[in-house]
Amino acid sequence: QVQLVEPGGGSVQPGGSLTLSCQASGSIFSLVAMGWYRPAPGQERELVATDAGGGNKHYTDYVRGRATSARDNSKNTVYLQMISLKPEDTAVYYCNADVKYYTNSGVKRSDYWGQGTQVTVSS
Repeated sequence: QVQLVEPGGGSVQPGGSLTLSCQASGSIFSLVAMGWYRPAPGQERELVATDAGGGNKHYTDYVRGRATSARDNSKNTVYLQMISLKPEDTAVYYCNADVKYYTNSGVKRSDYWGQGTQVTVSS
């Protein structure tokens, strides 16, 4: 139905920057929201940032001011630019999409996850 692909990620030195991207493909009617999560102690994943389009963006406290989300709706893609990276930003980042998609019985809505992309911040 819908697939999420996350190229990008990689290794950077502290203070560096990188941009994550996540592209959705499949029988997409509309992308309600796209976001990024990462594993956290005591919970499966914690929110990093979400982007519902139209300037409706939310960032968790530890990345606010250091992360910027942008969507290219023509490509069904969301980007997360992160600057001033810290070693504690090291994690696998998972893309999430709240998607309305076409089926034989009409439009349905569901949540999808990407495979995850590794970000390593180390000197």
